Amino acid sequence: MSARTDARFRGGAGRALRGLKVWLGLAALALPLGALAQIRGDADEGSASIELRVAACIACHGRTGAATGGGYFPRLAGKPAGYLFDQLRSFRDGRRFHSDMAYLVRHLSDDYLREMAEYFAALELPYLPPVAARDLSGEQLARGRQLALEGDVQRRIPACIECHGAALTGVLPAIPGLLGLPRVYLSSQLGAWLNHERHALGPDCMAQVGQRLTSADVNAVAGWLALQPVPAGAAARAAARLPHPLPISCGGMETDR
Repeated sequence: MSARTDARFRGGAGRALRGLKVWLGLAALALPLGALAQIRGDADEGSASIELRVAACIACHGRTGAATGGGYFPRLAGKPAGYLFDQLRSFRDGRRFHSDMAYLVRHLSDDYLREMAEYFAALELPYLPPVAARDLSGEQLARGRQLALEGDVQRRIPACIECHGAALTGVLPAIPGLLGLPRVYLSSQLGAWLNHERHALGPDCMAQVGQRLTSADVNAVAGWLALQPVPAGAAARAAARLPHPLPISCGGMETDR
């Protein structure tokens, strides 16, 4: 990750986290104590509606989980439920590190997290148009396109489309789409795998891929992906299956689809 991208990430994430703290403070005034405790995961899991359970999520991820293209936090709406569930468990169980996320889900059961994941996965909301990347050269974008569509055979880097689908919109049940996400989010997550800061259930295939990327690769592929428009209508949904086995073994994934 470039120093400039890293600085943008820290600044954007910092503003978002400050916003989350303000929101939680306002929520404490606006909601009954029992409701606020439910959002924090301290109350009986069966006592609140799904809308109340996900209320804290919109503070960072945008109302109904459809984040704007310029922010740090990713869109939740329409992502595969299996992927969202895995990420919530990873925050709870320490494979992913974010203090506010860990705080919000630390006492929640698998069933509770699965219901939250299914709520966001079922939402069908429009995507915003991509934001221009004026700081990337044509050469950088060409490199990003190569990594996304062709990979790098010599360095054993599979193309993004080999796992995330030909349209890069994800694959059921648990492979996320890569389109419609903020560039700073994409680069920061790839950088987290490169720097051993993000983990998944073993075998951790993205850790293997991420650690084969350079900072220049991360900047290039994140920039190219963020510029791609999301297909309209049903074409934006995750594919039902891959037409071929996964190129690398991934925890929780079948490689013989």
